[in-house]
Amino acid sequence: MIIDLPETTTGEINKQLVLLRESGGAVTLGRVLTLVVCTRDSKNSEVVIDAANEASREHPCRVIVVARGPRSAEPRLDAEIRVGGDAGASEVVVLRLSGELADHESSVVVPFLLPDTPVVAWWPEDAPTVPALDPVGRLAIRRITDATGAEDPTATIKSRLGSYTAGDTDLAWSRITYWRALLTSALDQPPHEPIVSATVSGLADEPALDILAGWLASRIDGPVRRKTGGLHVELQLTGDTISISRPQTETTATLRRTGQPDALVALARRETRDCLAEELRRLDPDEIYEAALAGLTKVEYV
Repeated sequence: MIIDLPETTTGEINKQLVLLRESGGAVTLGRVLTLVVCTRDSKNSEVVIDAANEASREHPCRVIVVARGPRSAEPRLDAEIRVGGDAGASEVVVLRLSGELADHESSVVVPFLLPDTPVVAWWPEDAPTVPALDPVGRLAIRRITDATGAEDPTATIKSRLGSYTAGDTDLAWSRITYWRALLTSALDQPPHEPIVSATVSGLADEPALDILAGWLASRIDGPVRRKTGGLHVELQLTGDTISISRPQTETTATLRRTGQPDALVALARRETRDCLAEELRRLDPDEIYEAALAGLTKVEYV
């Protein structure tokens, strides 16, 4: 069910939420957090809402979507309340801000925060330079960005280290969870030789591969190279080589190790909803992500 509230106020929206709660159409009991999504008011906002809805099936929450409209327009607040089948396992409050109101996101968000529940902020598109200092970021204990859609993804993911504050993360990091797990699993097998060097190859504008290279650089003493080409990760051990390769459009990768038969493994590109759900599982600082950002400074781009 979607309830439209054009040219409204935060007070009117809250009254409608109370009415829905009293009528049994929506309850806040069992909500484990408040997810604030800061995005542009565009066709892509529905894709963002769908991703948040899917993630909420694992993490029941109130989703507050702040969709910024043109600042040249008259100040105006339009809202939607989505419950039931249109809201996954959450209740969604969509706030469309136009004119000068678009510069006051946090003031509009505060009346809808659930009491005694943690706040997570997500910027699926344009993120502030320092998320922790952003007015919405100050409300959150966890701040999620996504360098993938940036104009210069590599420069963007590299800049995350300078602005890092405990609680920050980026969806480029969760996109490589399975890659990291597969590499770690392969290294757990004998003969347990040290890694001499590593090479990460793939699309030039894929920040997930940059942060993967940074993670490797934070874990080994040898050089780590980032190349443009086919999707391929290779670890050179003292007397062994481990590699994972996958065609860009495929969902199955090949794991190769010296002296062993090739193994096929499922390794599809992760959807945004899955990455978001993973990041919502933890509300504490991610020290390994921070170390991977620091490792990026050691990566050699060739």
